[in-house]
Amino acid sequence: MATLVLSTVGGALGGPVGAMIGALAGQVIDRELLFKPKGREGPRLTELTLQTSSYGTPIPKLFGTLRVAGTVIWATDLVEHRQREGGKGRPTVTSYSYTASFAVALSARAILSVGRVWADGKLLRGAAGDWKVRTGFRLHLGGEDQAVDPLIASAEGVGLASAHRGTAYAVFENLELEEFGNRIPSLSFEVVADPGAVAAGAIVAALSGGVVGAGEAALPIAGYSGYGESVRGAIAPLIDASGAWPVSAGDGFVLASGAGGAATIADPGAAGRGVERSIESPDRVPRRIVLSHYDPARDYQAGVQSASDPQGQDRERRVELPAALSAGAAKGIAAAELIRADLARTRRVVRPGWSAMGIAPGARVTVAGELGQWRVIESRIEAGEVALALTPVVPAAVAATASPGRVSPAPDRVQGATLLYWFEVPHLGDGLLSGPRLMIAACGTSAGWRKAALALSGDDGARWEAIGATAAPAVIGVVVVVAGDASAQIEDRVSQLVVDLAHAEMELADASPEALHAGANLALVGDELVQFAGAEPLAAGRWRLSGLWRGRRGTEDMIGAMAPGDRFVLIERETLAVQDGRGAVGARLKLMATGVGDAEPVEVGVTVTGRSATPPAPVALHAVPDAGGRMLRWTRRSRAGWRWSDGTDAPLGESVERYQLRVSVPGQPAVIAISDVPEWRLDGSSAAIVELRQASDHGLSPPTTLILDAME
Repeated sequence: MATLVLSTVGGALGGPVGAMIGALAGQVIDRELLFKPKGREGPRLTELTLQTSSYGTPIPKLFGTLRVAGTVIWATDLVEHRQREGGKGRPTVTSYSYTASFAVALSARAILSVGRVWADGKLLRGAAGDWKVRTGFRLHLGGEDQAVDPLIASAEGVGLASAHRGTAYAVFENLELEEFGNRIPSLSFEVVADPGAVAAGAIVAALSGGVVGAGEAALPIAGYSGYGESVRGAIAPLIDASGAWPVSAGDGFVLASGAGGAATIADPGAAGRGVERSIESPDRVPRRIVLSHYDPARDYQAGVQSASDPQGQDRERRVELPAALSAGAAKGIAAAELIRADLARTRRVVRPGWSAMGIAPGARVTVAGELGQWRVIESRIEAGEVALALTPVVPAAVAATASPGRVSPAPDRVQGATLLYWFEVPHLGDGLLSGPRLMIAACGTSAGWRKAALALSGDDGARWEAIGATAAPAVIGVVVVVAGDASAQIEDRVSQLVVDLAHAEMELADASPEALHAGANLALVGDELVQFAGAEPLAAGRWRLSGLWRGRRGTEDMIGAMAPGDRFVLIERETLAVQDGRGAVGARLKLMATGVGDAEPVEVGVTVTGRSATPPAPVALHAVPDAGGRMLRWTRRSRAGWRWSDGTDAPLGESVERYQLRVSVPGQPAVIAISDVPEWRLDGSSAAIVELRQASDHGLSPPTTLILDAME
């Protein structure tokens, strides 16, 4: 210690008076500069996890890998974004979203990278480097030559913005705040300052500017935050944890730890003067050490390890160490601290003669004829002779076996690329649509995908209009084995459909006949709507579907048209976004989706057919001979009532009842006819092909076709 060093130096240069002066000077330096009595100077663990923005807040120097909150050093106001949706007969809704731009200082020492990032305790950036929302993240590593961040420069003005050289900091440009209640969340960062663990001595040397050399303090520290009101406050917790002590070396100090090279001295007191030895009462030292630290196995959340002496009194000392340590390493430090506290009760004074003038405080010695090593804690001149005060040398900490406890880490699900399907199907509800409606289903290739921003173009991508975002992730896949031809009138128990879903965490389930009747397990397969009763997993993400109800909602014309590679979309209300298609029947539209995990936007196109707002094709088309011709009759269907619940005819659902017939007779031009009733007379006996469509307020239904042979 400084007191002891200067006492010895003063005695060597100026005799007893010089020693006294040196001791007084040394005591001042010891108390005020380096080894001030323990007080509130080091950080509490909570200070490294709470984000601050107060002026004058110290910025720690980070070593190894550690999770820290950082200090906000620059920010703009929140930016409001407005988006209007609706129109064309639907009410207009204005939605608001907010983004924020700010910078967070992480370390007053250069770093290598940033790993995971947490926002309000949830992962904002995963271990794979994937972001869960759009962040506009940039990282400045803290080099002395780093440039000014372009966003800060544009906001503050060139020449007025600081580059914060020597400080590692992160910039978020237009961080989307919707996931955080439209406020800036509390952030914490996994900062990698060094490639691996760093020796305690190397950290102390760096924080003290080389005044205290690394020496023998080799305790590996996975991460450390050099933080405190003074240099002493930053290094003292680490020196204590490593079991090291400073030894004078030139103009500074060097750390010693555990047993090592030692000078041998005699203790004349053992020959007749008596051994000068004292042992402090056991009730004055702790019998239980509780060490708080950051545990990498707990996502760097606080961990607690303890060591206790069951024979001692219940006297506890709590230690907060701002270091990332495994549970075993922390347990070992606590155990070593307990041993040191017990052995430090022993003091002895030896008077080896003037030959011991060269033994500096902090040096290790052995006493002739005795086992064990001692550390010099004080050197003084008494009655014309050198007196050395000693305490036993304690072995360095050794990692122990310990558990980090139960760990509940934040889920880390990769976003993956966006999969997007855009389609028009017959209306899935029981009411009437006032115009065509397109459905949007999307998901990601990984389970972490949540949504994507959408934009619409009606001119082949020349201009895009933002239309909001996708709905909840849909269950999406592709067809591997197709279902063959079947009837829409009965359950298809022959065909089996095999699909590969977008990722392994997607699941399908069985459905009872009652559930199917209520609309469960409806899927778009290619362009056919199919319900399935059985869902059997075959492999990760692969399912076999059976008990099929085919051609649902009037899509019987698509039975037999599916092919391998066709889309599979499970129809669930909460996973479908809706886009108005009125005014665009016959037009080709493009849809673009941009998700957080997309390197490039995803584009799909669709031609609006109007099928969502037209009735299904008429059924039961047949011909009855009638006096030199044939009478065609059929049964109408309605988009206003899919369930036949009252035994009467289906409601019309249109402003007028009207049908279009197209009759093709070989060798003659096709004839188009209109009928206001579900029948029409076809004159003649020639072979013919009849295509029948029901007209609606928004277009024609798909055709029902009847092939007639020539009558004899």
